[in-house]
Amino acid sequence: MNPIELALVNTINKHPQSPLVIAYSGGVDSQVLLHALAKLKHKHKGKVLNPLTVCHVNHGLSDNAQQWQNFAEQQCQRLELSLKICQVHIQVQPQQSLEALARDARYQSLQSIYQEASIILTGHHRDDQAETFLLALKRGSGLKGLSAMANETQYNKDLLVRPFLAITRAQIIDYANVHELNWVEDESNADTRFDRNFIRNDIMPMLIKRWPSITNTINRSSEHCREGQLLLDELALEDLNLSQHGKYSLSVKALQQLSTARFNNLIRYFLAHNHCLMPSTEQLNQLKLQINANSDKNPIVKVGQNYFRRYKDALYLTEDFKDVSDWSVELITSIKNQKIEFPDNLGTFQFSVNFSKLVGEFERKEARQIEYRQSISNNHLVASLPNTNCKLSIRFNHNNPTCLPNYRNHSRPLKKVLQELNIPPWQRKRIPFLYYGDVFVAAIGYFVCQNFLIENNE
Repeated sequence: MNPIELALVNTINKHPQSPLVIAYSGGVDSQVLLHALAKLKHKHKGKVLNPLTVCHVNHGLSDNAQQWQNFAEQQCQRLELSLKICQVHIQVQPQQSLEALARDARYQSLQSIYQEASIILTGHHRDDQAETFLLALKRGSGLKGLSAMANETQYNKDLLVRPFLAITRAQIIDYANVHELNWVEDESNADTRFDRNFIRNDIMPMLIKRWPSITNTINRSSEHCREGQLLLDELALEDLNLSQHGKYSLSVKALQQLSTARFNNLIRYFLAHNHCLMPSTEQLNQLKLQINANSDKNPIVKVGQNYFRRYKDALYLTEDFKDVSDWSVELITSIKNQKIEFPDNLGTFQFSVNFSKLVGEFERKEARQIEYRQSISNNHLVASLPNTNCKLSIRFNHNNPTCLPNYRNHSRPLKKVLQELNIPPWQRKRIPFLYYGDVFVAAIGYFVCQNFLIENNE
């Protein structure tokens, strides 16, 4: 059995019965992957138990995209393999490369093939690994980036497997020639404006000419970096266990005890664990500085699409919140059951009007719910209705009215009450408030003012 088929057999044996998805572009790497898997499947006459689906992603970025799709259909028909065509439309975004956007769209398509966990197979090989290492080196990446591509990477429910990382491009070409395979050539691969193409077409040939074994040594360095990163991850997990304040928060006091290197390592690990973009060196420096600010300060540092916000003794990881202060909705008392969708993914409010009372339930939806003491908080709301025909409304702003919550003995301004509840400043701006006319009634999810409590006999 040749090395290519052996690599695939080892992969299948490691993941028996798991559905296989072949990432198939029609290029030589994926063509060899397709052919070798089909050969194994037919050779064992159905004894390969893994369900197998070929996925071709049509990005529509090339004039030849339809021809490549036709080629994929012909090849799968000839090999008697199931094919799924995924059409994607790339929206160009600022500060993101077209190559990265296309890659993200491709992986999303590959993950959509099966509802259950599947094994996604790609044709990445040893030469690709060397190119990825040099790209990471160009970007100034740390050990994680210089580790290049792993043999197996978890992508949400699916496992991305690269069975050919020990196989060279020359071995793949030899296999294709021996089996007289045809494949498509992406004309963009010759465009050296793309960094990877520049490295592949211009840099690697010079390096190989000078040092013929350079691909092997680069891959060896990549393996050393991966081992080093595993040690850093083990250290970060230890520090996380000592620093964790909540699911999405860290203890400021524990963070202050760490050296700069361990602090940076922990923050990167914490962000990766929560599927966030990695911070720049400047952002890490700023975060390290801000956790040492006076305890009465609430500094904010943006990292990627998220924010780190300090409140008292904790550092919270939050979403990039939208301003909801101008949002309001009027409740229609003539309709018995209603559902309101709050803005910016805050959640829903399901309520009903029964005789002289309003009954509601607040269901929060925020992806990263902020942890803070909510011993008095309650997502259920029951309040008496006024005798007058004033409007009932929900808003996110207030003029700091004096109020008497159901759990207090004395009135206080609303701002002071929210501080008493230890609600972080940014979260106070995202609390839905119930009003009868211009009279403040309740902070939904927290309390009802005593004047509007339902009597026991009601």
